[in-house]
Amino acid sequence: MRTGALSGHRILVTRAVEQAADLANAVEAAGGTALRLPLLEIVPRDAQQISDDVGRMNSADIVIYVSPNAVRHGFAWHPEAAETAAIGPTTRKELELRGVAHVVCPDNGYDSESLLDNEAFTDVAGKTIRIIRGQDGRELLGSTLRNRGATVQYLAAYLRRARRVPEYEIREFAHRLRRGEISCITVMSDATVESLVAILPVADRELLRHTRLVTPSSRVLKNINELVPGLSVTLAPGPRPDDMILGLIASLKQDNTE
Repeated sequence: MRTGALSGHRILVTRAVEQAADLANAVEAAGGTALRLPLLEIVPRDAQQISDDVGRMNSADIVIYVSPNAVRHGFAWHPEAAETAAIGPTTRKELELRGVAHVVCPDNGYDSESLLDNEAFTDVAGKTIRIIRGQDGRELLGSTLRNRGATVQYLAAYLRRARRVPEYEIREFAHRLRRGEISCITVMSDATVESLVAILPVADRELLRHTRLVTPSSRVLKNINELVPGLSVTLAPGPRPDDMILGLIASLKQDNTE
C-alpha cells in the first residue's frame, strides 16, 4: 500500500510523452497514482531548415533558450562566443549538461518576465540577441528586448502542437471524470488547457469544474477562467516536479478545508 502526501489520489499528467516521466515519477514517489494523458507533442524541425535559418542570421551576442526543449533541439546550432541565458533552472541544467559553464538565469521565477528583470538584460542596446524556442512562441521577450534597443533573432528549433488523442484515451478520461476518480489535473500552459477542453465531449466539459487543476504558470492562472469559468486552479511554485508536488499538496489541502 502506498503512503505519502498524495496517497489515495490519482493525478492526471498532461505533459508531452518525452517530458512526462519526471513528474509522473514524482507523483508516484509521493504516494499518488500518475495517469498519463499527453495533450501536446514536441516535434523537432528539419535540421537543414534550421541550418538555413542560422545561415541567414548575423552573429549573436547573447543567445536565450526558452525551455529544455529549445536546448535539446537547438543546441547543435549554439553560437560558441555568445553569452548564454535560460528562462529557468531546468533549462539551465540542460545547458550545463552540455558543458555551458556560465548561464544567466532568473534568481526567482520561470518565465520571460523573470528573465527580463535580470540585470544582464537591462542594458542591451546595440546587441544582437538570438532567442531559441519553438515555433509560435510568446512575443513578450523579443518585443521588450527590441524596445530596449537590441536586435532580436528568432530561431525555431521545434514545433509544439496538439496531440491527436486516440478515442479510447478520451473515453477513459471522460469515464474517470464522471466517476470522480481524478483528484487533480496538472497543466503547464494555455495550449494544454485548450487541448484538454477540446478533446472532451461538450456534455462532459462541466465535469472539469469538479476537478482541481494545478499549474506553474501565472499566465494560465490568469487566463483559465476564460476557457473554463469557475474552474478551481492552484498555482505551483514552479514547473519542476518537486514544485508541482507542492502545488498538488496545497490544492488537496485546500479541498479538504472547504
